[in-house]
Amino acid sequence: MNKLFFKKTFIYFGIILFIFLADRISKLYILSVLEDLGFVDISINSYINLILVWNTGIGFGLLSFGQSDIYNIMTILIALINLFIVYLIIKSKDNSAYFFLIILGGSLGNLFDRIYYSAVPDFIDISYKGYHWFVFNVADIFISLGIICLIFAELLNYKKKNEN
Repeated sequence: MNKLFFKKTFIYFGIILFIFLADRISKLYILSVLEDLGFVDISINSYINLILVWNTGIGFGLLSFGQSDIYNIMTILIALINLFIVYLIIKSKDNSAYFFLIILGGSLGNLFDRIYYSAVPDFIDISYKGYHWFVFNVADIFISLGIICLIFAELLNYKKKNEN
């Protein structure tokens, strides 16, 4: 039992660490471009650009406030949500634990930035015919992916329960 627990813990930690490092490396690259050029404006193709936006809100710049008290409360709330996600990972009996791990890895990346920089560097800008989506980062991709997977898993479980 102990070997299985340690193996599972090692895999879980590896997933979180991989996502956290992918996010950190991408952000450090963008910040190095900023340091070298004084700005970030890289066109990948006609749909994807890299620009730097400092986000003081939550995902995709939502709930951005200029007041430090609200920012600090939001940061504490995000940390508490991360602890709740750890609880959900521990209690999960199925593959949903992996989806929670994906969310946690991304959330820890953004939480690190909130604490270290007092803002989260967002830099991926997607546009189509002049319409722009929110500017986001690699952590946001993983958080969104994990949430989408959880929704699909729940829908599939709901369907299976109703078929029986």
